Amino acid sequence: MSSLRWLQAQSVYKTYFNLRRNPFEITPDPYFLCRTERHNETLAMLYYGVTQHKGFVVMTGDMGTGKTLLVHCLIEILNTQRIPYAYVFNTRLSPLGFLQYVVGDLGLSSSAKDKSRLLLDLGSYLVACHQKGLTTVLVVDEAHHLSSEVLEEIRLLTNLETAQQKLLQIVLAGQPELEQKLELPQLRQLKQRITVRSRLAPLNRQETKAYIEHRLELASAERQTYALFSPEAIDRVYLYSQGVPRVINTLCENALITAVAERDRFVTRESVDKVAVGFRLPQQHANRSESARNDELVQAVTTLLQIHQRLQSTHQGQRMFPPSLGAHKHESDF
Repeated sequence: MSSLRWLQAQSVYKTYFNLRRNPFEITPDPYFLCRTERHNETLAMLYYGVTQHKGFVVMTGDMGTGKTLLVHCLIEILNTQRIPYAYVFNTRLSPLGFLQYVVGDLGLSSSAKDKSRLLLDLGSYLVACHQKGLTTVLVVDEAHHLSSEVLEEIRLLTNLETAQQKLLQIVLAGQPELEQKLELPQLRQLKQRITVRSRLAPLNRQETKAYIEHRLELASAERQTYALFSPEAIDRVYLYSQGVPRVINTLCENALITAVAERDRFVTRESVDKVAVGFRLPQQHANRSESARNDELVQAVTTLLQIHQRLQSTHQGQRMFPPSLGAHKHESDF
């Protein structure tokens, strides 16, 4: 396919498939949240940790599994309930820079340059919120990039508390490297304060199908479920993406464009394969033919039958032990 033809297809594919919106944008839009069991559970745990004043909540997951989307869903809830929060997404900051960012994002007009003044301003703000019956939340995305020094600074923020509860609720979201950092000896005090943990995993095959159909339904001009992907195409999307939502979005977006360029009315397996080759996605899973999988199944059944036959022979009096082991067993029986 020529580059010009692909660009033309990109500009018309929403009209071609009667879509109001791009269903597979990689931006973390809460509108497109697919409420799988694991996403519902993780979002509920985040909300529970914040509203029940648990102090520290940690969410981890591999790249592209939807952590930032859930963070944005949580922030949308906080906005709806008028809960004050600071959201940090650039985590490559010094301890002082981190505190300055938090104070600024909370809307405080502090011009302090030293840490002691920043902490006093932050403490006064948290107490004022508490007196109004408000919980204040600090949400940190990409937390695996935080240095040990900043993580320790965050731990010290939980010392801002009353006799009954923490004044600041903290949510850390990051890749599995965050879990590794929390195992460092110098961060053991922080680890002990974590009261809620959640690990976000990739989608399974059925969830991948539901995810694709859910996004297409939400983006459809007629708000109906669109069968724009053949069952075989969905299988290929799952095999190439291994259930990672960000990769699913990339594959589906470009497969729709490819389908338009080829004048297909729906996305075929071949369209997904073309996209996967273009993005150099691993093909070791997708390239296994149906006959190869059948051969593996036949081999497994044959092996099981052979084991069964050997067990039957043994039951009828044949030895499974070498002579020396069999003799030793015989002597020990007496």
